[in-house]
Amino acid sequence: MSTSQITAITELDRSQYKTKIYAGGHFIYADEPESIGGSDEGMNPGALLLASLGSCTAITIRMYADRKGYALDGIKISLAICDEKDMNKETVITRKIELLGTISTEERERLMQIADKCPIHKILTNPIKIETT
Repeated sequence: MSTSQITAITELDRSQYKTKIYAGGHFIYADEPESIGGSDEGMNPGALLLASLGSCTAITIRMYADRKGYALDGIKISLAICDEKDMNKETVITRKIELLGTISTEERERLMQIADKCPIHKILTNPIKIETT
């Protein structure tokens, strides 16, 4: 992750739930499924959160493996978040990491440790304070 402050701008007009998201010169949509009134033209916000964790985890693992010269051919990360009704107690995200390639048991174990060092993992596992103005 960049050492500069990360920012994003979201805009929603009268087009139901389809939200425009701008960040770092890039543009994507977030939306909700048609079953709840959206147009399903983008990932829902929960999926975007999981995508952030998954991509950050994969990038962190790849950076470390490349630096160490590991024969890591690929990384597949499957994520899921608990139902919203269960988030009153705690929010549970499950993350399954598959490491592809001819890496040793020791390298595999080290990469699984490195996975928890990704910046988004750190953000999500520490207290978060949201200041709204």
